[in-house]
Amino acid sequence: MDAETGVGRADQMPRKQYYMNLLLLAYQSFGVVYGDLSTSPLYVYKSTFSGKLRRYQDEETVFGVFSLIFWTFTLIPLLKYVFIVLSADDCGEGGPFALYSLLCRHAKLSLLPNQQAADEELSSYYRIGFAARSGSAPWLRRFMEKHKKIRTVLLLIVLCGASMVIGDGVLTPAISVLSSMSGLQVRATGLRDGSVVFLSCIVLVGLFALQHRGTQKVAFMFAPIVIIWLFSIGGIGLYNILHWNPKIYQALSPYYIIKFFKTTGKDGWIALGGILLAMTGSEAMFADLGHFTSESVRVAFVTIIYPCLVLQYMGQAAFLSKNIFHMRTSFYDSIPGIACMTVMFVTTFLMAMIIIFVWQRNIIFALVFLAFFGSIEAVYLSSSLMKVPQGGWVPLVLAFIFMSVMYVWHYGTRRKYQFDLQNKVSMRSILSLGPSLGIVRVPGIGLIYTELVTGVPSIFSHFVTNLPAFHEVLVFLCVKSVPVPYVSPDERYLVGRIGPKEYRMYRCIVRYGYKDVQKDDDNFENLLVMNIAKFIMMEAEDASGSASYDIANEGRMAVITATDDSGTPLAVRDFDGLADSMTTRSSKSESLRSLQSSYEQEAPNVTRRRRVRFELPEDDDMGQQVKDELMALVEAKHAGVAYIMGHSYIKARRSSSFLKKFAIDVGYSFLRKNCRGPSVTLHIPHISLIEVGMIYYV
Repeated sequence: MDAETGVGRADQMPRKQYYMNLLLLAYQSFGVVYGDLSTSPLYVYKSTFSGKLRRYQDEETVFGVFSLIFWTFTLIPLLKYVFIVLSADDCGEGGPFALYSLLCRHAKLSLLPNQQAADEELSSYYRIGFAARSGSAPWLRRFMEKHKKIRTVLLLIVLCGASMVIGDGVLTPAISVLSSMSGLQVRATGLRDGSVVFLSCIVLVGLFALQHRGTQKVAFMFAPIVIIWLFSIGGIGLYNILHWNPKIYQALSPYYIIKFFKTTGKDGWIALGGILLAMTGSEAMFADLGHFTSESVRVAFVTIIYPCLVLQYMGQAAFLSKNIFHMRTSFYDSIPGIACMTVMFVTTFLMAMIIIFVWQRNIIFALVFLAFFGSIEAVYLSSSLMKVPQGGWVPLVLAFIFMSVMYVWHYGTRRKYQFDLQNKVSMRSILSLGPSLGIVRVPGIGLIYTELVTGVPSIFSHFVTNLPAFHEVLVFLCVKSVPVPYVSPDERYLVGRIGPKEYRMYRCIVRYGYKDVQKDDDNFENLLVMNIAKFIMMEAEDASGSASYDIANEGRMAVITATDDSGTPLAVRDFDGLADSMTTRSSKSESLRSLQSSYEQEAPNVTRRRRVRFELPEDDDMGQQVKDELMALVEAKHAGVAYIMGHSYIKARRSSSFLKKFAIDVGYSFLRKNCRGPSVTLHIPHISLIEVGMIYYV
C-alpha cells in the first residue's frame, strides 16, 4: 500500500475500489512523473535543427526527423519502459537501486558479506521473492558470484546510473522552466534574456517551496495543469496537421528514417542528440514507482501522454514542413543530451540481467533485449557525446562527484566491516573468562552496537580492557539493511544467544529495507526485551534448547514474528511514576538520576520513552531455569539500559597506495565527520550513551 495515498493492490481491496484508486493514482502521476516528458516539445525540434542540419531544412528532412522522433518515442518510452521495465519493479519500487536489490536477492552479488540464510525468508512479504538458485544460465551466476571484480563493476554501473539520475534531476527543472519562459520572447517584444532568467528563478523558487507539502498535495496541484497542457498541445498539433500538411502521416513509415540518413549523413547522426530530448523523463516512469503503481503509470501514459505528444510532434513537423526557418538554440538545450541517455543504457543492461536471474528466462531473450534496445541507445549516446564541449560536460561532472562520494562511502564501510570481521573476539577466549567475563557484572542491560551479524566485535574486548565492569545482561545489537524495500514488523527481529545461558549474552539483529526509516523509537527498548523473552521461551520449548552449549551452533538465530503483547512470556503495564520511585534495584546513582532529571527539563522537546514494568505471569508450566533467566532480564531492564557504541577513526595502513589513502583518510573520514552519527539517527538519549574510541587500520 502506498505510504502517502493509502492505495493498495487489487488482492487487498474490492475490484471497484481498486479501479477507482488506480484512476486516482494515474491522475496524480501527471503532476509528478510526466512534467519533463510533457515539456519536451518545447525544444526538441529547435535543438535538432541546430548546427549543420540547418542546411537541410526541407520537407523530406522534416519528415525524417519526425519519423525518428515517432519511432524513438514508441520504442523506448512505450515499448521498453511501459511494457517491459515497469514489470521489473521491486515490490512497487523502481530505479537503478531497485534493480540492483532484485539482483542481489536472486544472486550473491552484494559486496558486503553480511547476508544470512534468515534474510531469504523475507520473501513471504513480497510478490517477488528469493528465487531458486538453479535458474537460467547458472554458469553466469556462478561466474559473477566468484569474481569480486565483476561484482565491483556491477556496483559501479549501478552507482553511475543513480548518479546520472541525480545529475539530471539537478538540471532538468531549470532546463524545463527556462525553455518554457523563453517562449515569452516570441510574443513579448523587448523581453531580454536577463528578464527570462529572472522569471524562471521566481518560478523555480515557488516550485521548490511547495515540495515540503508532500508528493500527494503537489501531485493534486500540478496534475490539472499538466493535463490541460497536454490536451492543449495535442489539439494544437491536430490543428497544424489538418491546416498545414495532412500528408505528414506518411512520415510514420520508417522509410523516411533511411532517407534522412542517406541525405544528411554524419550531420544527421550528430542531430540525434536533439531527437533524444523527446525521451527525457522516461526514466522517471520507473524511478518514481515509490509514489505510484506500475498500472497507474501505464494507464496515464497510454491514454493521454502518448497520443497527445505524438499529435504535437506531428503537428510541429507539419508546420515546419511549410514554414522552413532557422531555429535558435541555446546552451541549456544540450545538457540533458548525456545524463538521460546514460541512465537508459544502464537500465537496459540491468534489465538484461533481471531477465536472466529474476524472471528465469533463457539467456537468448536477455541478449535480444540488450542488443535491440542497447543498440538504439548506443547510437543516441554516441551522438550526445558530441555535445560535451557545448555544455554536456556539466552532468558528467556532477555524476562523477556523486558517484565518487557514494563509492567512497561504500568502500570505506566495506573495509571497516572486513576489519571487524577479521578482528572479532573468538568464542573460546570468551568462554575462558567464565560467566562473570573476568569483570564485575553490574545491574542493567548493555546494548552494544555492532555491524557484525556473527561473532563478538573487537569493541567488546577494548571496552573490557579499559573499564572493570559490565552489565549483567549484554545484547549485541546490529542494525542491518537488507536488499528489500520494506521489512514488515513481524520479520524485523532476529534473536540468538552468545555463549552459555548463565553468561546472559544475546544477539539481536534489527533488519530494515532500503526504503524503511531507521530510527529508535520510544518503544524500542520494550520491544527488544519482549523479543528476547520470546526467544528464551522458544529456545526452552525446542528440544535442542536443553542441550549443552555448542560453539558450532553459535550462529543460530530465530525470527521473532509476533510484535504485540498477547501470548508473550512477560506481562506489561504502563508505569508513569518517576524513576526514583521504582522499588527495584537501580545501577544509577543519586547524582546520575538528578542529572537525568535536569536533562529532561532542559530538553522538553526530546521524546520521552514509554515507561513500562515487566512482570512474570504465574505459570507453573514454566521451568525454573527459564523463570530465573526471565527474571534476570526483567530486573536488568528495570535497572536501566546503557547504549555502548564505538567512536571509530578509520585510517589506511601505511603500506596502502596513494589512492586508497586519499579515499580513506580524506574522503571517507570527511564523510563520516559530516554525516549524522548513529546515536542521532537512532535517537539515542545522550544520558544513556557510552562511546568507546577505536582506531581502524584498513
